[in-house]
Amino acid sequence: MSALFRNSVVHGDCINVMRQMKSASVDFILTDPPYLCRYQSRDGQTIANDDRDEWLVPAFAEMHRVLKPGSLCLSFYGWNAADKFIGAWRAAGFRMVGHIVFTKRYASSSRFVQSKHEQAYLLAKGHPARPLTPIDDVRDWQYTGNRLHPTQKPIKVLQPLIEAFCPSRGLVLDPFCGSGSTLVAAQLVGRSYMGIELDANHCETARMRVACNEMQAA
Repeated sequence: MSALFRNSVVHGDCINVMRQMKSASVDFILTDPPYLCRYQSRDGQTIANDDRDEWLVPAFAEMHRVLKPGSLCLSFYGWNAADKFIGAWRAAGFRMVGHIVFTKRYASSSRFVQSKHEQAYLLAKGHPARPLTPIDDVRDWQYTGNRLHPTQKPIKVLQPLIEAFCPSRGLVLDPFCGSGSTLVAAQLVGRSYMGIELDANHCETARMRVACNEMQAA
């Protein structure tokens, strides 16, 4: 991978950007792709490409290619489209080796049931070494207020995931980085980062967040 991509936030389609990256150049992927649920926030915000699934298979194929053998990918997903996500992961060559549920103290929606959790699959490329002390697969969630992105993830929830699954000083990739929570979390635990974001406004937010964090750490 070009050194220009390390510790950067790239604006563009993640499939096209990842095709410019070297194979086996990333140590860990942590990502929150569109859930394919036509999401609309209470104030009317939507998520790009959340209404179609043509990107799903090629995006995870590229993620598998750029990930180092014996490494892991943690992907959030939409339960309503679980079959599509699982199909894309398997087609790419990933093995499902874990499932994490994040419990909320509030309901993000209420229909037949109250939605009070998020979920993510842990995916393996090859056969990664098992951690000496595995983390729990049921974990607490924190509400961000979604001030920077309609589905903003909490940094403090992401940090222990990166520490558990990315080697020290390794490179974390988030191909759907939104407002940059994964990238800031990687910075805070001493990992390098690379983010890709299709939406220009969210991309700029992510760039500002990592820049501010770098200045605070200096």
